[in-house]
Amino acid sequence: MNISSIDWRFILLLFLIPILVKGQENFTSYWQPQVALNYRVSSFYTHNFSVAHRAYLIEEGNSGFRGRQLDMVHFSKFEIQDNQSLALGIQYRFRDIFDGGSNELRLTQQYNLTVRPLVVRYGHRFRSEQRITRNSTIHRFRYRFTSDFPLVGEKVDIGEPFFVASIEQLGSFAKTSRPEFDIRLNTQIGWQLQKGFKLLGGLEYRLENYGAKNPLNILFFLTSAQLSL
Repeated sequence: MNISSIDWRFILLLFLIPILVKGQENFTSYWQPQVALNYRVSSFYTHNFSVAHRAYLIEEGNSGFRGRQLDMVHFSKFEIQDNQSLALGIQYRFRDIFDGGSNELRLTQQYNLTVRPLVVRYGHRFRSEQRITRNSTIHRFRYRFTSDFPLVGEKVDIGEPFFVASIEQLGSFAKTSRPEFDIRLNTQIGWQLQKGFKLLGGLEYRLENYGAKNPLNILFFLTSAQLSL
């Protein structure tokens, strides 16, 4: 398999994320496990259900394990071409049972485009979201670029690993606050354990509100199990 030097520099940068943020101020770290189920209703219509839990590992410089939230998510995806899809999502976030924070209802509209010129697949995802809490409604717009490829051979077979990396830009707007802009870098390694079942693990670094005087540095440790029926 031939991967360009640009791809490998990008991978190296993502693996260096923990070193780059170690000495930063306003640093928080989470562990976020997730379980997801994809169910194909027809050749062009798919349901996605997922549950994710987020827990503190480092909170304002102090180590300790404490739950922060629980997310329950559903997406309906419609294939409009072989490499393009539209999706509608609804999410409910439970916060009050963990720290008394506001629960959240989130509505999502999504367009996704993928291309695979050779071994590497590239994806472009555009999302608009409405985050509804008891105090405000936040309108958020997101663009994510993703690259994934097998680490053995030219396609992912049973028992073989694969690599996924992405970079995402977000903008959030609300009447009650100033606009906020975030950037996210994500890298994961996954394994196709059997047909329709994958395990993934990796890191995500978020620089939140980077135009502000004191932006937030957040590091996620991610684990997920994905089952497709």
